[in-house]
Amino acid sequence: MSLTLTVLGTASPHPGPDTPCSGHLVRGGGAEVWVDAGTGTFAELQRHTDPTRLSAIWISHLHADHYADLTAAFYGFAYGGLTLPAPIPVYAPRDCAARLAGFFGRPDTGFLGGAFDFRPLYDGHTVRHGDLTLTAREVLHDVEAYGLRAESGGRALAYSGDTGPCDGLPRLAGGADLFLCEADIDVHRDGEQVHLTPEDAGGVARAARARQLLLTHVGPTLTPENATARAASVFGAPTAAARVGETYTA
Repeated sequence: MSLTLTVLGTASPHPGPDTPCSGHLVRGGGAEVWVDAGTGTFAELQRHTDPTRLSAIWISHLHADHYADLTAAFYGFAYGGLTLPAPIPVYAPRDCAARLAGFFGRPDTGFLGGAFDFRPLYDGHTVRHGDLTLTAREVLHDVEAYGLRAESGGRALAYSGDTGPCDGLPRLAGGADLFLCEADIDVHRDGEQVHLTPEDAGGVARAARARQLLLTHVGPTLTPENATARAASVFGAPTAAARVGETYTA
């Protein structure tokens, strides 16, 4: 059974015309998981699946360009006629429910329970939906953040989330058939290590012996074409830039 990644958005740090922020649909083992819910991705999600069929939602960290469209999804499920058979498990950093409730001006989170079942992530968190296994690994960012490894049918897909260089990345991506990795910055400045350069992404993919590298979250100081060329020069294996609407097979 195939393991696939459909790209819903790639933009950083804000959406552009026809380019939502970070979001992906991972399918495998009979499960469908919305991975990161950046601005604009709920609309894109509906091009590819019925949101009421989602097995789970997985959020890497609580920056708006990765989780803000949970608000749109809640409106769809609560008021928009998208009837859920049961609340969707949402695997996310532990403050996610409170952040979302705050958007609605509510101090409590209980009203979200009809749509979402929030479950906090931690390093090594592993869950199985159908024959799809999801494992979280803590990565280095300026907030609590996790990368994802999805495995099904002997295939593996790894996603960096937002991160700077850290020891957890090669382990996360080790031997992955497809490594989806951010390449947000041109160079590291002033000692900040919360994002990756294209060369960093290529180096991680090479160290992890990933089969193919797919770049995403390319920041405004780069172009996807330039970032891809730079990453490929270090990785030395198939490298491409993620494109909204495209589906890639691990």
